[in-house]
Amino acid sequence: MSVKVFETKDVQDLLTAASNLGGQAGNARFQQITHRLLSDLFKAIDDLDITPDEVWAGVHYLNKLGQDGEAALLAAGIGLEKYLDIRMDAADKAVGLEGGTPRTIEGPLYVAGAPVREGVSRIDINPDADAGPLVIRGTVTDLEGKPLAGAHVECWHANSKGFYSHFDPTGAQTEFNLRGAVKTGADGKYEFRTLMPVGYGCPPQGATQQLLDGLGRHGNRPAHVHFFVTSDDHRKLTTQFNIEGDPLIWDDFAYATREELIPPVVEKTGGAALGLKADTYKEIEFNLTLTALLQGKDNQIVHRPRASAEA
Repeated sequence: MSVKVFETKDVQDLLTAASNLGGQAGNARFQQITHRLLSDLFKAIDDLDITPDEVWAGVHYLNKLGQDGEAALLAAGIGLEKYLDIRMDAADKAVGLEGGTPRTIEGPLYVAGAPVREGVSRIDINPDADAGPLVIRGTVTDLEGKPLAGAHVECWHANSKGFYSHFDPTGAQTEFNLRGAVKTGADGKYEFRTLMPVGYGCPPQGATQQLLDGLGRHGNRPAHVHFFVTSDDHRKLTTQFNIEGDPLIWDDFAYATREELIPPVVEKTGGAALGLKADTYKEIEFNLTLTALLQGKDNQIVHRPRASAEA
């Protein structure tokens, strides 16, 4: 079609009307954001000569994305969640806030309500013949290295099939399998007794993989373990570590890998005494350093819809 209409009065009036920009009713911030996003979309249609067929293909895709419930997965896959981390890193740097365990993306598979134990939690509730025993342990400290008592450390990860409990399409896992939380003691230490996870791929017939296929990209993640960590007078930490040796560590479709978040995996014996499924087990030490509140506030808390269940 190769015509340019974005700058015309008709289009600019349409954008103002559609977003009700400056209107007395509605939310002014919502109007502002809607106007900007619509403007960027309309201008892209002009600049790239996007056809009506392509526009309606996009609308149909959004319907499928909603039906598949994959919007949060897509946010990770197109780098949106990573971009938010980059902005938060830059905001910290701008105010001179340095140190602490690096943040990285939350992902779409957290479930609130995991049972909280004192210091140690065994979270391999369901048997998994293909996964070996794993102990994840560490110490929560502040920037000066002081152990933080009463810190709340929560972790979650996939099983040997790459499925997370609560979201497992096979129905093989109970709600909080491979999910748990501990409260640290005076020494700031935490420990999870669990099973070695593997990475996962996007549902092959889902909307996210459909988009990735069009981009010529895979939809796979390396094996990893997620964490939320909170403590009084400190900012919430959202992070995860990757399992050392996974071939996809530097090819993660969700862009979550950070060099500081690949702790070594050590083989140990004595698992039977710990109640593990085998005497030989893997151990990962992952120490967590929290940063202080910023002007008395925790600016790391992100409000987003999350699944929840009761233990």
